[in-house]
Amino acid sequence: MFRRHFLQALPLAAAAVSAVPKGALSQEFGGGPRTLVAYFSRTGNTRVIAHQIRRAKDAALFEIDPAVPYPEDYEETVAQARRETASGYLPPLRASVREVRQYDAIYLGFPIWGMTAPPVIRSFIRTHDLSEKAVYPFMTHGGYGLGNSIDVLTSLAPRADLKPAFSMEADQERQTLEQVRGWLGG
Repeated sequence: MFRRHFLQALPLAAAAVSAVPKGALSQEFGGGPRTLVAYFSRTGNTRVIAHQIRRAKDAALFEIDPAVPYPEDYEETVAQARRETASGYLPPLRASVREVRQYDAIYLGFPIWGMTAPPVIRSFIRTHDLSEKAVYPFMTHGGYGLGNSIDVLTSLAPRADLKPAFSMEADQERQTLEQVRGWLGG
């Protein structure tokens, strides 16, 4: 009798599974890689890339924020980041990713600050075990390149499967400030 009920239920189960959206199927039922896009963005440049990746990969999205936000003023932020990096300070995070172990792939995005990964990204990596995860870094920078950011990622997450990075120049804020200074000084 059990076998008969089981066999009768199979077509109904198949129909129910086929009605589930593709993204939900992979996220809820373990079919395919589970992907997270985690990013920090001060001006919005890295955020734009993060949202594009989230859409393309049908991924979960997590914005990395320090518990105490960085200053609005660009130059104050640069000075604070320089002090934090020099002292090894890791700012506490506003929130953490629950169950990071459920993700197979993590796209990790951030701006390059002072030729390195910002302290808030170092905090994120220290508080989340990225071991055995495929980590795809994506970075924005002000024209000076990646600096030692890949070395930082490698040293803080030595057991992660670090994939080739994507980077692009996105330095509008610095350029704007320099142009306005020039105009005001002239």
